[in-house]
Amino acid sequence: MQIGPYVLKNRLIVAPMAGVTDRPFRMLCKKLGAGMAVSEMITANKALWTTPKTLRRANHEGEVEPIVVQIAGGDAQMLADAARLNVEHGAQIIDINMGCPAKKVCNVAAGSALLRDLDNVGRILEAVVKAVDVPVTLKTRTGWSQDVKTALQVARMAEDAGIAALALHGRTREDMYRGAAEYDTIAAVKQAVRMPLIANGDIDSPQKAKYVLDYTGADAIMIGRAAQGRPWIFREIQHYLDTGELLPPPRIAEISAIMQAHLAELYDFYGEYSGSRIARKHIAWYTKGLRGSNEFRQAMYQLETTAEQQQAVAHYFDSLARHSDRLQYVADSSTSAEADALA
Repeated sequence: MQIGPYVLKNRLIVAPMAGVTDRPFRMLCKKLGAGMAVSEMITANKALWTTPKTLRRANHEGEVEPIVVQIAGGDAQMLADAARLNVEHGAQIIDINMGCPAKKVCNVAAGSALLRDLDNVGRILEAVVKAVDVPVTLKTRTGWSQDVKTALQVARMAEDAGIAALALHGRTREDMYRGAAEYDTIAAVKQAVRMPLIANGDIDSPQKAKYVLDYTGADAIMIGRAAQGRPWIFREIQHYLDTGELLPPPRIAEISAIMQAHLAELYDFYGEYSGSRIARKHIAWYTKGLRGSNEFRQAMYQLETTAEQQQAVAHYFDSLARHSDRLQYVADSSTSAEADALA
């Protein structure tokens, strides 16, 4: 998989997710097998460029190349300016967000709301590509609604504008994240364009990854929600693609160490107060479906310090290790809603 001058080590990419794909998470996913990771979206609104949140999102210190920054907005000139600024700050690939379905993004005519105005889509693509001398990629959805599917049009416009790669989520904005992603549109787009195509949506296992690659003919796959609390999914997928065999569940001792290191990075990145609160959702995702995890999480949510969190996590995984050497999952439907509430 190649984007501009950058040859990725594999075809597995971490999807941009607001509140999730910060620097610690991106670095962890790359360490555990992802070939590329895209940043949280950075606003094109100049008034917000110097806020602590934006500056933190633009922090790529120590990150493995290529450094990919996603920008979001609805004005071509503002997006071009944002692209230039982020390249000056180290971005090696600029990604344009035309896929986010969140109301607060769509209400300012950004994200997937752009799919209702293809004239503006064209202006944005052209302006951003011309503004920088690094590859520009695009992430989008199949359309605004089931009645307004624009993926083929947008893909052809993107290729004509010089977009280096296209990531396509198999849902419309109207779908949000409901129902199942569909891959027929992704396959049709792959047949229609020459630029690399990245398939996205509901890829949550090694078997599903291979199915989507085979079915769509995509050059790569992008994984988002399935990597939350399971960043080792990338090495699991790569092993399956290479060998046709599934890796055994990871050892509890290894996951405990991975999680503790991730928490330490979060605390260092965000500080004591914010770090402990941001860590809660990651702890919830890591422990989803494990023995006694609901009781553990309810107690963990009450802890106020990073030291208490790390000690609680260590004790919890020690208790798991007394029952099994490897992770064993049981039904646990409450975790996703809990983590979403903490996001």
